[in-house]
Amino acid sequence: MVGGPYAGGEAGPWSGGAGAWSAGAGNHGAGGARLGHTVPVITDHWPLKGLRLTTPRLELRLPAEAELAEVADLAARGVHPPAVRPFLTPWGELPPAERARHVLQMHWRRLGRWTAQHWALDLVAFHRGRPVGVQDMRAREFAVRREIASGSWVGLECQGRGFGTEMRAAMLHLAFAELGAASATSVSFSDNHSSLAVSRKLGYRPDGISRDALDGRVVESRRLRLSREHWQGPPVPVTVTGLTPACRALLGADTPPA
Repeated sequence: MVGGPYAGGEAGPWSGGAGAWSAGAGNHGAGGARLGHTVPVITDHWPLKGLRLTTPRLELRLPAEAELAEVADLAARGVHPPAVRPFLTPWGELPPAERARHVLQMHWRRLGRWTAQHWALDLVAFHRGRPVGVQDMRAREFAVRREIASGSWVGLECQGRGFGTEMRAAMLHLAFAELGAASATSVSFSDNHSSLAVSRKLGYRPDGISRDALDGRVVESRRLRLSREHWQGPPVPVTVTGLTPACRALLGADTPPA
């Protein structure tokens, strides 16, 4: 599926040595919590870490660092057959170690660049506690435009089991039912039959074509759009938890649609 851009330094205050942020003695070290003070957790500062989308078979959420390593390993083992080219940015054709590193760097880059005006949420899909793929949801000026774009990939060893449809259905439920999106878009190469089939199944409609350059030649993609009016709801039950007001603010969805 054409899913977007899946297309040790100097010592300092964040280094692993002695200092206010080290793991040794001090207010911020191990055992350094002061009596009567609540120990902070990551969701205090990045509430999206608590967001969960649950379907009968999957849980979609941001991964812990150890889980992110599993996602990278999944990508290293393959995301599409050698003869298939589903991505405009051909990261799936990189050598396994570079492919894994690309997944890590893309995840960190998107989090690091996050603003309420321009964001990309990479939700890892877990099946029985193990990652099977990544579903992304991206937006620019969501508070005004109320439009999201999406892309995804499923590990080669996990394909053919309907995970891609279930992942996107959960993402669409979050966008439409929870965030008040007006439309969702997707782009797929004309010969990416599996991605196009998922889009048709979920109610997307043709929205024109785009022409891009890949390896010195023109490639054509089909643009697809699903409006709120044409969204029929998820084909499987979806439960959303952890969508706090702080999460909504980070997504630009803390005010009602105009």
